[in-house]
Amino acid sequence: MHTPVILSFIPIFIISVCGEASFRVWGPGLKPQAIVMPARYFFLQSYNESCNLKDLEVEVDGTSPENQRCRIWKNILYTHNCLYIVRYKLYNTCANLKISIKYGEVEQTYDIKSYIYPEDCNCPRVPTDKWLNDWECGSIPNQIVKDLDTFKAINFDNLREKIIEKFNQPGSISLCHYVVKNNEVYRQCYGKYVGFKMFMDSILLSLARKVLLPDVEFFVNLGDWPLVKDAKDNFPIFSWSGSADTFDIVMPTYDLTESTLENMGRVMLDMLSVQGNVDYPWEERIPKVFWRGRDSNRQRLHLIELSKKHPHLFNASLTNFFFFRDEEEKYGPKAEHVSFFKFFEYKYQVCIDGTVAAYRLPYLLAGGSLLIKQESKYYEHFYNDLIPDTHFIVIKRDLSNLIEKVNWAIENDDKAKKMANAGRAFAMENLLPKNIFCYHTFLLNEFSKRITNKIKVLNDMELVENTSKDCNCDKTNRDEL
Repeated sequence: MHTPVILSFIPIFIISVCGEASFRVWGPGLKPQAIVMPARYFFLQSYNESCNLKDLEVEVDGTSPENQRCRIWKNILYTHNCLYIVRYKLYNTCANLKISIKYGEVEQTYDIKSYIYPEDCNCPRVPTDKWLNDWECGSIPNQIVKDLDTFKAINFDNLREKIIEKFNQPGSISLCHYVVKNNEVYRQCYGKYVGFKMFMDSILLSLARKVLLPDVEFFVNLGDWPLVKDAKDNFPIFSWSGSADTFDIVMPTYDLTESTLENMGRVMLDMLSVQGNVDYPWEERIPKVFWRGRDSNRQRLHLIELSKKHPHLFNASLTNFFFFRDEEEKYGPKAEHVSFFKFFEYKYQVCIDGTVAAYRLPYLLAGGSLLIKQESKYYEHFYNDLIPDTHFIVIKRDLSNLIEKVNWAIENDDKAKKMANAGRAFAMENLLPKNIFCYHTFLLNEFSKRITNKIKVLNDMELVENTSKDCNCDKTNRDEL
């Protein structure tokens, strides 16, 4: 019998045949009237001994308020452990939605008698506290509690000009000052390279279409390196990466956020696609460490040395030279890029810092190989919830015990597999699109409670326009009432 990977998403429906469970269905896509995402998704776990994609038929259909058929795109992802992931994307408002599931000879139908909006509908209806409850976001993430503990009370009237003066360094730092007022987003950016503002703009606009955000003011670091090096400054700045020697407030990386917003969109790599495109049972994976990447850290060059000396343990190559171009002859030749999904033909994945934390780590966890992670002062928003020797193996920063750890994994295959499954389960429990939306909303909500100054839009700020449809939200809300 196959052990389900995901444990806690609700609602959960267990379907039985002759008193015995045949499969269970769960996930946020079963509550589309409350949980609006670019792509809704839910899961089906089979309890059969064998299964394949042909066993499952799913139809997602509905009618619009104008009594026309809803435009819906659906796809089904299948993993080797009899877990199916169903995704569907709405392109117009549905007045009724029916999800029909047929698995083998068993059928189950879910009728949702509510208005259901696509992602681009501008229909915020509830404040953040109720929204977080409706989305079943759970408790405030530990990292937010830790990060905000430094900032008991924040008065930007006293801090604003100091932050701008210190970090307005166009050649080396890019920073954006944001204000959310009456659920509209305003910003002013500083620096020469501010293109990454599009990632923060996108998540804020997406949230503003769904929830009545609190009035809030904050600064976002658009670079890789955390900025706040002195606790005495008391500068509350949001960053995509944190470190042990800085005091930035960490949020999900721009990469993970974009993959959430572009789920079933322009991106190929997202947390659900990794699951559905990695069809390599553990027993069939090659017992070697696999790695590809660029030369953004000296330890990565050391990994190439180890790979050359121990080819029976490693398949590691650099795909680009930028930082150490003069050493290409020693550490080359450059390898061709490999599809990320092909990484998981191998049992072991090593994660080594780039300029800061390596932002691929969520996807490495989700792929079901054993993660071997280098010690690092850098971290993403979820690192502190990972448990060494439970979710991953930790190695020394200089890689001096990497060979020892790889040999341990080879000699203890059952334990290595268990750890790989635990890492994958962590990713599925904590790093899927719903979790990323929840984290941003928790952060904005909790941060707003610490601001003591009056929230105002400054004269030099520009409105970030929400060019979404309104979808007749007011009309449909009255009809529902």
